[in-house]
Amino acid sequence: MRVPYETMVKEFTRVLEKYGFTEERAKDAAEIFAQNSLAGVQSHGLNRFPRVVDYLKKGEIDPKVEATCTASFGAMERWDGHRGFGPLNAKRAMNRAVALAHQYGIGLVALGNNNHWMRGGTYGWEAADQGCIGICWSNTCPNMPAWGAKEPRIGNNPLILAVPRSNGEHIMVDLAMSQFSYGKLETTRLAGKQLPVPGGYDEDGNLSTDPEAIEKSKRSLPIGFWKGSGLSILLDMIATILTDSNSVAKIGTFGDEIGLIQIMIAIDPGKFQDAHVTDEIIESIMADVSKSEPVQEGGEVRCPGVGEHRKRRDNLANGVECDEGKWNEVLAM
Repeated sequence: MRVPYETMVKEFTRVLEKYGFTEERAKDAAEIFAQNSLAGVQSHGLNRFPRVVDYLKKGEIDPKVEATCTASFGAMERWDGHRGFGPLNAKRAMNRAVALAHQYGIGLVALGNNNHWMRGGTYGWEAADQGCIGICWSNTCPNMPAWGAKEPRIGNNPLILAVPRSNGEHIMVDLAMSQFSYGKLETTRLAGKQLPVPGGYDEDGNLSTDPEAIEKSKRSLPIGFWKGSGLSILLDMIATILTDSNSVAKIGTFGDEIGLIQIMIAIDPGKFQDAHVTDEIIESIMADVSKSEPVQEGGEVRCPGVGEHRKRRDNLANGVECDEGKWNEVLAM
């Protein structure tokens, strides 16, 4: 089914106000969820919303607290999220990193003791909207085995890289360290589909394209096999060093996925060159990539983010595509 974007924002706002958000913060948070769905990332928009409400009910998210700076060293700052609402804390941290980048050329905010930030691409996009290159990542609960292991001890820690374009159609990659994020496994399962390539193991230890089987085994496959495993470990290690907060292993002792770390880095290319020069560089690389001959006849080779722009335009014009059961769940809250 399709739901108008503004209707989605209105309903999310209504529910969040009921669970302790001020009117302004409820609307800001609702827009993050709705924007994720608008971009076609239902796993961290509508589909994730009921889980966040459960965390609010259990008191694991404080809707009123805001992240604060605890240490500052020029272009680098350490912040404490106080286990508040993850997306608003993360957005505030990235905006601070952007402000530092405009001042110093580069800015870094290490945000510890926060909660789930929903879709990491939100914050890469936030930096790009302000003319900055955005680099950010988060750790997670232990939800993926290290390469060669059976039990999950590392996170599928998402990494985001975003490059700004003056027309607002930024180039961005947002990827988990697992072949498919758990959100993608969920949306694929809800759609009654199989994964296009193996995404993990079933409970018998066989590689599988069945999202439900992988969810049950909790044995998702790292991207690039041992390379994704190594990246995951280092992202968690760097994040924990910069915040002195909760590593993946420690988060695994909390019962729920709370108290996470997010690292926000913004780089201002405007310190080197005008925006039109950056645009020309991006356009040149995009054009070269698009000249590639597709493997399949009639196929398309494109840079990351191009498909998202199309999805946004379609969803704005025709209503946001969403799962009817999940939408009815929100309406009933």
